[in-house]
Amino acid sequence: MHTQHQHHGHEPRAFDEAFWNARYGGKRIWSGRPNPQLVAEAHGLTPGRALDVGCGEGADALWLAARGWEVTGVDISSVALERAAEHEREHPPGNESVHPVRWEHHDLTVWKPPSGFYDLVSAQYMHLPTAQREPLFRNLAGAVAPGGTLLIVGHHPSDLHGAAPRPDLPDLYFTAEDIAALLDDGWEHEVIEARSREASGPDGATLPVADTVYCGRRL
Repeated sequence: MHTQHQHHGHEPRAFDEAFWNARYGGKRIWSGRPNPQLVAEAHGLTPGRALDVGCGEGADALWLAARGWEVTGVDISSVALERAAEHEREHPPGNESVHPVRWEHHDLTVWKPPSGFYDLVSAQYMHLPTAQREPLFRNLAGAVAPGGTLLIVGHHPSDLHGAAPRPDLPDLYFTAEDIAALLDDGWEHEVIEARSREASGPDGATLPVADTVYCGRRL
């Protein structure tokens, strides 16, 4: 599963490019399957321009591109972006009408995407401290075009007390209500929930987990 920003017990100051490049420096980490909440929420949307934030090895971006989206995938890790581009070369869609993904290297804590530009902005499992996360999410909301969709998914705070291994850093977790509270009145909140699913644990066993899922449409 592509959940790039799962952190494992490191202090927040370690979440820099060197940290993520080291994380991606060995074998491929993710399965190549798109995140399930992206599939659930985006499958019925009309393709347009999409921004995949924290794209990692590119599974979400490539899934969107194969469905007709013009996708920009952004990540702090140059190693992850190289893997994503390699994956795209190894698994061409077989459809000449598919737009190649634009892979862009940015530090998301300081980069600001173009305002009102994207028909879909997706951030999957972007777990940052509140002081960095809230400005980032506001910037992502600002990048959504009128009528466009903002989709933010993360590990729900209840997972801190669940069976799945999660870092004991409560400030990294957030609810869908937290996201909705960051937005102005120009949004229709379509999904605000903690959504249960099953995931594979480190030993391969199936574990119950809960995702924070926020999906909103700019009016």
